[in-house]
Amino acid sequence: MENYVELTVKTTHEASELVSDILSEYTEGGVFVSDVQDVLDLEKSGRAWDYADDGIYNADKGVLIKAFFPKEQATDVIKNVELDLIALKQRSCFDVGSLETSKRLIDGDFWREQWKEHFKPIHIGNIVIVPEWIKYEKKADEIPVYLDSNMAFGTGEHETTSMCVEYLQKYVKDKDTVLDVGCGSGILGITACKLGAKEVIMTDIDECAITATNHNMKLNDVKSGTVLLKNLLDDNTVKGDVIVCNIMAEVLIFFAKYIGNNLNKNGKIILSGILADRLEKVKNAYVEQGFTFVEQKIKGEWSALVMSLGDF
Repeated sequence: MENYVELTVKTTHEASELVSDILSEYTEGGVFVSDVQDVLDLEKSGRAWDYADDGIYNADKGVLIKAFFPKEQATDVIKNVELDLIALKQRSCFDVGSLETSKRLIDGDFWREQWKEHFKPIHIGNIVIVPEWIKYEKKADEIPVYLDSNMAFGTGEHETTSMCVEYLQKYVKDKDTVLDVGCGSGILGITACKLGAKEVIMTDIDECAITATNHNMKLNDVKSGTVLLKNLLDDNTVKGDVIVCNIMAEVLIFFAKYIGNNLNKNGKIILSGILADRLEKVKNAYVEQGFTFVEQKIKGEWSALVMSLGDF
């Protein structure tokens, strides 16, 4: 029986995705996010919770993020994680919390089963994000997207992902080619496939993300998707009618000068992963490159944009 070290990092709601990304770099076992604010938001929306204990309204609003590492590798891996957390705190322009860490030794079989219990189907419009181990009976108008969350870099729970899924349902048409830049788990590209896009190209520079996306494509039996280990900006022969990017604001700002080369005229770009106080900077970066503002969403601390290349 293999033992694991459970690493817990305390952070804030707005920094939870960045901390999750750091932990995901060091484990293929996924991460678990315990965020009271997510529970409150989901309860208000009516999407995923039937009941929340009254005590949750007075609970600590700090976020706990857990990852699990084989015991024999844990010491060196956790040292690297902690160095990355220090770097995150030094460069961040918003509150990331204490980033305090704690560790405990646990039984591997136990944490796997406990971890799975926290995943439920998530309804986002007509799309339902379903953990692959759950038997789900879909309703007539629902489109299930199955994910092996054990390998996930995006499961639909976070506002940045859910806003992209909402926009994909609005803008993807049957004859469209869709580009998913920084595909992670493949959730957005697979969603585009299931919405009827003619072709979907999913790219990432992380080999673990490519493995996860290919695995999740097989779970969903989608045939219109292509997964590439590459930086999309290196190849302007790849063009789409819709481009979706769920990446942090600084990267989106950098993309603004180049990503138009990969977009067909009158195409749309869906941009997410933007903290609300960075929204105008991202928007202005794209307007300066000839894009037209279409619409935006704000959920909690996060925002998403739709921009068009050409007249809208």
